[in-house]
Formats: sequence, C-alpha cells, structure tokens
Amino acid sequence: MGIARPAAPVRLICALCYREESDRDSACDQLERAWGPISARTEPFPFIHTTYYEAEMGEGLRKFYCAFKQLIEPMEIVAIKLATNQIEAGLATAGRRRVNIDPGYIEAAKLVLATTKNFSHRIYLGQGIYGDVQLFWQGGRFKSNPWTYADYLDPAILEFFTSIRQDFMKEGKNQ
Repeated sequence: MGIARPAAPVRLICALCYREESDRDSACDQLERAWGPISARTEPFPFIHTTYYEAEMGEGLRKFYCAFKQLIEPMEIVAIKLATNQIEAGLATAGRRRVNIDPGYIEAAKLVLATTKNFSHRIYLGQGIYGDVQLFWQGGRFKSNPWTYADYLDPAILEFFTSIRQDFMKEGKNQ
C-alpha cells in the first residue's frame, strides 16, 4: 500500500498570446501583482502554429512563455486558471479577447497546462478546470505526447522549459 503524501511545490509558468504589446504588458502587470515577479521569459515570437485564435483576436499574433519566481502548490493551478480567465475578460473588447493566457506548471516529471476544455487525455481538477500533461521528463529531456501543442515542440521553447526545470531542481535541493 502506498502512503499518501502532500505534493511538492511546483514552478508556475504562463504562455501569453497577444497582438498588441500594450495588452501583453497589462496582462503581465496583473500576473505579477497576483503571483509575484516573472523570473524568466522567452523572446516573443510570431504565433504561426495555429489559426485557432485569429477569428477572435485577429492576425499577426505573437506569443511568449514566462516562469514565476514564487513556487505554488499544484492544486493552486485551478484558482490561477480561473483568475487568468478574469484577466483575459478584463482586457477584452466587445467580448473578444485581446490576450490569451495559458497557465501551467513545471515540476520534476512534467509540464502541466490548465484548461477549461475536456478531452480524453485531460484530468478534471475541479471548478471546470482540467489538467493536461503537455511534456514529460524522460532520459534527461522533455518529451512530447501525441497531443502536445506544436509551439511546445520548438527547440528554443524546449530549451527554455528545460532551463526552468533545471533551476527548479537546483532550488529544491537547496531547501
């Protein structure tokens, strides 16, 4: 029989998709007020991996990923996803989002995203939020699942997530 233990804290990450830098900056300000300073981020890149958001947000979208200094408890991701949905709604114009925020976390074994959309591989976490393992750690690197989003497979993005995991692992050993 296994023994139930509390989960270890994890590193909060977010992916932000946007068109206008002012909307991105406003979203980042709100994220940092809620969860503390962003400790690392990728350079923004053209988000050409899907046209899913273009009908709502327009063309010429950009995206970047960031990680936060403060660790969170894994189950906090439910409240964080609900809060990021509120940030998106607050920045929307005429019911159309101007920023898409996908929160998640990195821990030793995986990268998990929070989503409101159910699917066969997603686990219900509560309050209408599901957990989706986008990447898993095996053999010294992140590996994908059949459903992993294309931009999460970009070598530069995988390198970013790997560096976040490495820092997370070092931090855990120093506690």
